[in-house]
Amino acid sequence: MSNFVHLHIHSEFSLLDGANRIKDLPVRAKELGMDAIAITDHGAMYGTIDFYKACKKEGIKPIIGCEVYVAPRSRFDKEPNIDNRYNHLILLAKNQQGYQNLSKLVSIGFVDGYYYKPRIDLEVLEKYHEGLICLSACLAGAVNQALLNGDNEKAEEIALWHKGVFGEDYYIEIQNNGIKEQVLANQKLIALARKLDIPLVATNDAHYLKREDAYNHEVLLCIQTGKRMSDIDRMRFETDELYVKSPEEMIEYFKAFPDAIENTVKIAEKCNVDFEFGHTILPNYDVPEEFPTHYDYFKKLCDDGIKNRYGENPSQEILDRMEYELGVIQKMGYVDYFLIVWDFIHYAKTHNIPVGPRTWFRGGFDHCLCD
Repeated sequence: MSNFVHLHIHSEFSLLDGANRIKDLPVRAKELGMDAIAITDHGAMYGTIDFYKACKKEGIKPIIGCEVYVAPRSRFDKEPNIDNRYNHLILLAKNQQGYQNLSKLVSIGFVDGYYYKPRIDLEVLEKYHEGLICLSACLAGAVNQALLNGDNEKAEEIALWHKGVFGEDYYIEIQNNGIKEQVLANQKLIALARKLDIPLVATNDAHYLKREDAYNHEVLLCIQTGKRMSDIDRMRFETDELYVKSPEEMIEYFKAFPDAIENTVKIAEKCNVDFEFGHTILPNYDVPEEFPTHYDYFKKLCDDGIKNRYGENPSQEILDRMEYELGVIQKMGYVDYFLIVWDFIHYAKTHNIPVGPRTWFRGGFDHCLCD
């Protein structure tokens, strides 16, 4: 493992905010001598699989994460001028359970908590925290906001709550990003971490690949906010340092806090999520005991369906077509899929629940099975 790992990175899937192309991130990491890198897009995981594949192609370890939006109250609260504010939080998946929980949290953010942004809350964060590493995030994080507002007691309360949930997998995040508020925040964050015995971790909240890409990122922000580059009041970061810095740059800036650098490597070593491609994962469908295999039961249902539609003596053409269709379904491994869909359609039809439109299968073969 290299001596520094980026754990806070935004790709093109931080829509109109991240200017890093997924395909370029592992290439750049490799050029800089790093052998792992994270993806932590805002509120979404759209780029996860592409990122994973791109990293594997370059021999770089992918770390799967997300910078989630946390509602100030409940995710269900959606009052104007109150709940349109939110805090950021970095979550990284340690293992498969962590990945599943992270996916669940992100989904909940869209389904239950969407109000300007897909938001979660502390209730579901506590419920689905297993297998996750938590970083306190950027200046928009709850701890940072409390400290910058001069409320040290509130900052301690927030940090201790997260430490209570995540234990040793909760880290106070400090950054080197050229923003003047960050310098003050770092001082307070370091003091807080030492007082509460919470480990530090160094990140850079990279929104673009190289320093010279800062202008392109400003243009992207203008598109997002409907502004022109000439507008004085346009949104801007007032820095050109939100790029994928080299380990040397990060180590030099945080040389007084080597533990914050070392912890990036420790976190990367903890994170081990792998995906298996090339086969379909379906729930097991329990068939009646008298049928040796799922296919036997599936064929029985199809035989019954043919008789119901075409009588006891269907034409050879119909029988040949059924055998052909059955062969394709069996070869493709979709027997359980058809059984599962048949099950809920059959239930609906036998309980006077309307079914439609028919979009599950192509052609007319589904009529034989489901009617």
